[in-house]
Amino acid sequence: MVGASLLFAVMGVCVKLASEQYGAGEIVMYRALVGFLLMGAVVQTRGIGFATRVPAMHFWRSLSGTTALCCWFYAIGGLPLATAMTLNYMSSVWIALFLVGGAVLMPTDRIESRIDSRLVAAVMAGFVGVALVLRPTIEQQQVWHGLIGLGSGMIAAMAYLQVTALGRVGEPEARVVLYFSLSGLIVGAGFAQFTGGFHTHTLKGALLLLATGTLATGAQWMITRAYGTGATLGIAALQYLGIVFSFAFGIFIFDEQVTGLAAAGIALIIGAGVAATLLRNRPHAPSARPDTVTPTES
Repeated sequence: MVGASLLFAVMGVCVKLASEQYGAGEIVMYRALVGFLLMGAVVQTRGIGFATRVPAMHFWRSLSGTTALCCWFYAIGGLPLATAMTLNYMSSVWIALFLVGGAVLMPTDRIESRIDSRLVAAVMAGFVGVALVLRPTIEQQQVWHGLIGLGSGMIAAMAYLQVTALGRVGEPEARVVLYFSLSGLIVGAGFAQFTGGFHTHTLKGALLLLATGTLATGAQWMITRAYGTGATLGIAALQYLGIVFSFAFGIFIFDEQVTGLAAAGIALIIGAGVAATLLRNRPHAPSARPDTVTPTES
């Protein structure tokens, strides 16, 4: 997950630069095209096979992941890089919120009967952090991009929970990324019609698109393996390192000014994610294993 977070942050820089020439839909499409070709070669050479026993699970994972990706790339084009990355990485807090909601709504014989109020407090603290980050965005009249970025994190959380489920049923990571790339290729081509259509390539633009696709594919492969084999919220907390990387890139590459409120919000979100992970993964019974996913997490 640490490696995936770094690659995603570098990819965010490429997307930010590419958005000066291409629309969000175009970037999603070309990113997915590179991923589909790379993963297709991996699946073929490793003899994994393209057929799956769980097509419905792949459909929902691909749909949610592609939608989140489109929203994220759109937000990156209109927001400071650190802000856009922070809103997307809110997926970890959304995951915690979904799990708390599941604990409330599901029958007590299928989940732990006690809900840790400290976990709920950590989740709410994360939302306070989002409000602090969004405040400078509102002042810059970028409310729409901020809301889209916030939505990208929520939908990404759904996609990551689906990735966890696919890992539990034994789906190879390469096949998961392959279907996700195929979905991005189709949806991105359609989304491009609403974000400026298609543009003529330049050498710089083509290299940025190639770099975006290559970095994203490597990161997606890593993150799929991480969520498929690790404890969901423990992995989600490490994902917050992407905010730190993007924070630095935004300052040193794009000369972005970071206000005290935005910095406080980012720190609060990171702290809330780490706290939620520590509280959620703490076993409630002696027999519980902290390195495994509880029934509500799967």
